[in-house]
Amino acid sequence: MRFRFCGDLDCPDWVLAEISTLARISSVKMKLLCGQVIKDLLDDGIDYDKVAKLTSDAKFESGDIKASVAVLNFILSSAAKHDVDGESLSSELQQLGLPKEHTTGLCKSYEDKHAALQEKLKESSLRLGRLEAVNWRVDYTLSSSELKEVNEPTVQLKLQAQHPESGSTETTVVSVSADKFRVLLTELKQAQAIMNALQ
Repeated sequence: MRFRFCGDLDCPDWVLAEISTLARISSVKMKLLCGQVIKDLLDDGIDYDKVAKLTSDAKFESGDIKASVAVLNFILSSAAKHDVDGESLSSELQQLGLPKEHTTGLCKSYEDKHAALQEKLKESSLRLGRLEAVNWRVDYTLSSSELKEVNEPTVQLKLQAQHPESGSTETTVVSVSADKFRVLLTELKQAQAIMNALQ
């Protein structure tokens, strides 16, 4: 069976296995636990002492607590990533065996922070550094053979890019043969043409 919150794929086996673990806590504590996981997803930090207190009635061990946080993290982030509405998420989670009271609390927390979760996911996706400088040169290497000397050109590229998170400049040096450089140049031109067509 395919689920929207899983990107129209089957639900992972480990998520199915942990649904029964989530069902062991009360629906009220489930909603509070979701609040903690959402705080963590939004980089506000998770209070593990509070999580331990929330799950103490269900006699969760350390592994159960970690598994519960991991499965809620997956459900909430994946649902936001695939832009699933709360009603659909509730229906899908009930199909997987999570009680209706639990899905109601989870989906209420999710709907309250849906936009913030999506914004956070956008910020953290595909972080590319900014290219600052490109330098190149062609080196000719003389190789001798029994018959004659052959000039084999190699292209040296020196790329300076700004790291997306730290802001520091990183330098990368690449040496390629003339043939490989021609292939690289052709593919870069094709990529640029595709990007220009999209604008």
